[in-house]
Parts: sequence; structure tokens; C-alpha cells
Amino acid sequence: MLAYIVRRLLLMIPTLFGILLINFVIIQAAPGGPVEQMIAVLQGHATDATARISGAGDMEIMELSRQGGSDPISSKYRGAQGLDPDLILELERMYGFDKPAPERFVQMLEQYVRFDFGESFYRDQEVVDLVLEKMPVSISLGLWSTLLIYCISIPLGIAKAVRDGSRFDVWTSAVIVVGNAVPSFLFAILLIVLFAGGHYLDLFPLRGLTSSNWDELGLVGKVGDYFWHLALPIFALVIGGFANLTLLTKNSFLDEINKQYVTTAYSKGLSEKRVLYGHVFRNAMLIVIAGFPRAFVHIFFTGSLLIEIIFSLDGLGLLGYEAAIGRDYPVMFATLYFFTLLGLTMQLIGDLTYTLIDRRIDFDSREV
Repeated sequence: MLAYIVRRLLLMIPTLFGILLINFVIIQAAPGGPVEQMIAVLQGHATDATARISGAGDMEIMELSRQGGSDPISSKYRGAQGLDPDLILELERMYGFDKPAPERFVQMLEQYVRFDFGESFYRDQEVVDLVLEKMPVSISLGLWSTLLIYCISIPLGIAKAVRDGSRFDVWTSAVIVVGNAVPSFLFAILLIVLFAGGHYLDLFPLRGLTSSNWDELGLVGKVGDYFWHLALPIFALVIGGFANLTLLTKNSFLDEINKQYVTTAYSKGLSEKRVLYGHVFRNAMLIVIAGFPRAFVHIFFTGSLLIEIIFSLDGLGLLGYEAAIGRDYPVMFATLYFFTLLGLTMQLIGDLTYTLIDRRIDFDSREV
């Protein structure tokens, strides 16, 4: 087992390198980089994401922008005509684009090995501090949503498999079809209309993870306030995410129930509970557990983006989206690095969890 873990950890290195390299090449070729964003600020055409100029040399840059001038160097960037070439060079230096792309990539890798992600172009804050600041929101949404989805889907899937074809199976399938067809963000909007002061009841808060009087509350009050703010976002994610896992659990159990060893177990006089949870459960749950890392990462980073926007929750999903729109490269690559590293780690944890359910699995004899 230890040898397998070491091999998987070593395999993460070229995987991370490949993902960062591909995205670095794509982003370098994409228009609208930070230099062009700053040119838009100076020309008065900036978007909200880049309307704030931060970092050293701001006054010098603004002074150069008033001098005017033209040079072939400005032709590299859209909207740079008429600006002083020294201004363009200063912008490139400020954002690190005065160096060749390969050198910038190698420098980025050296920093990431030390978990040094630099500083945001526009927020005047270290990227690590930004990620740590936004992480509680995304962890709260991802962790509680995933746990609830599994706690609901697995028992429901088992019940549907045991009662296959019954009325219970039919009406729960109708609920699953609705949950699978309607996106989470539409459920979120419906919940706001019904329970968050939209048109009917005003029972839940609409923004933030905690109330303004959080520091004044006791332990029980803080826990209650925390889940009070998370109730609607988590419910929206659970409704939109439990359908696939429920069907996967049901089909996996049906496949195992129809196998010969189950018939043999019943013929030996074993109870249904002993057969289902002593034999079938161990085999049927392997494919369900295999999807846990993917489900967690999906809800953690991608599935919660619209939920964060709708409920005004400032998490990692919203941070990554704003960084991509504003071409905040340090934040973009840092979140990509973090997401990828966590995804690979969760995949390894999912594989190792196999052995906790079925001791017959031997990873030491498996080639990575």
C-alpha cells in the first residue's frame, strides 16, 4: 500500500506540470491580458474588475500616460495607440511581462513549489491570503452539501433497489427526475422567492455566511447562525445533486442483487439484512465511493459558483470567476494549482477508501 501511495504522489508532479503548462500557453495567447486591462483603465474604458490601479509606480504610470507618443511597441496591445512607449514598457515591467514567456513559466513553477503565489494584480493583497479568506465559504458549501447528498442518496438508492417496481420506487423516481432536470441555481431562485423575502416568507438571510452580530453570540448561537445562513444554499445544491447518486446506488445494488452469490446466501438461510449489508453493500458501494472525490470537487469549486453569486457568498468559485474575467493571472493560476492539487489528492483518497470496504483489493500489485 505504501509503495502505491508513493507512486501516486510522484505521478501528481507531471500531472500538475502538464495542466499548468497547457493553461499557461492558452492564457498567454488569449487577448485582454493585464497590460491591455490597464491600458483600458488609462483610456477610460475599464471594467469594474480593473478599475482600481494598485502597486508601485502608479503615479509614474499616470504621468507617462499624459505624455502621449507612438511607437511600434504599442501595436502589440489593443487600444495602446497614442500612448507613450515608455508607459507600455512600465506596464509590462509592473506585471512581469518584460520577461520571455518561458522564463516567466519557470519562475512561476519555482514559486509554486514553495507555495508562493505572489500578489493579486488588482486587489493589492497576497493570493494566499485571498484564498484563505474565501475558503471557509466554499468548504462549508462543498462539505455539507456532499455529506447530505451521500446521506440521502445511499439509503434512498438502497430502498429503491429493494423495492424495485413498487409505488415507492415510482414516486421517488418522479422526484429524482425533477431534481435531475432542474438546475441548482433555479432551485436557489425559487427558495429565495419563497423563503428569503422574495414575495412570500422572510425566514432566511439572503447574503453572507454569518450575521453582523456574530462576535456577540455564544457557541450555540454561532452554530445556529452559521447553519441558518447555509440552509438555503445547501438545500439548493442537495436538490440538484442527489439524483444521479441515487440512481447510481440503485443500479449498483440491483446489479449485485441479481448475482449468484446473493441467491446462494439466501439459500443458506441468511436474513435479508445480513445479505444486503454483509455481502451486497460491500460490493455495490465500490462504484459509489469511486465518485466521491469527483462529486466533492464539483460541488466545492464549480457547482457552487452560481449559488455563491445568487446568495452573495464570497467564496473560491466567485474569486476564480472574477479573476478570469479581470485577467488576474496570479489568482487564476494559484486557484488552478490549488484546485488541481486538491482534486488529485481526493482521487487518491477515494482509491484508498476502496480497501476499507473490500479488503480483497490490493493496490500493491497494481501498476499505476
